[in-house]
Amino acid sequence: MTNAIIEKAKERFAHTHESLAREFGAIRAGRANASLLDRITVEYYGAPTPLNQLASITVPEARVLLISPFDKGSIADIERAINESDLGINPANDGSVIRLVIPALTEETRKELAKEVKKVGENAKIAIRNIRRDAMDEAKKQEKEKEITEDQLKTLEKDIQKATDDAVNKIDSMIAEKEKELLTV
Repeated sequence: MTNAIIEKAKERFAHTHESLAREFGAIRAGRANASLLDRITVEYYGAPTPLNQLASITVPEARVLLISPFDKGSIADIERAINESDLGINPANDGSVIRLVIPALTEETRKELAKEVKKVGENAKIAIRNIRRDAMDEAKKQEKEKEITEDQLKTLEKDIQKATDDAVNKIDSMIAEKEKELLTV
């Protein structure tokens, strides 16, 4: 029963790490990456549709994304969605494909993105701490209901804290890695 609490917490920690990795993927680092476009939805025949379901996205060069719509009629809608997004990149439409040239990051932009990385990382740490709190509450509830002894509770709390520390350390390393990626020219 006590292992179930730790396993559930570790599973939730893993989900938090995956979510953080997705968010970091959406932060542009001066080079083309198809995950930059993951959050873009296109109004397609009246329904919001993810861009990656309407077109193939390739990276022909280090700083160029090539969007090839499956339906050439949707090219204007895709272009509009990119313009309305928070990417800050102007699409170049040549009639059959859309090119996105990722501009080189200025030093100021790099620092701003590094701050954003820290903020996103801190939010992930908050999520980890909330998961820890939930696990601790569950353990205390079990002790109160006499399902586990006080000694087992103390051991369980130590195990939960160790798992939490490991999860936070992983987030710290993910933040450091992304910052390094952003700050290298």
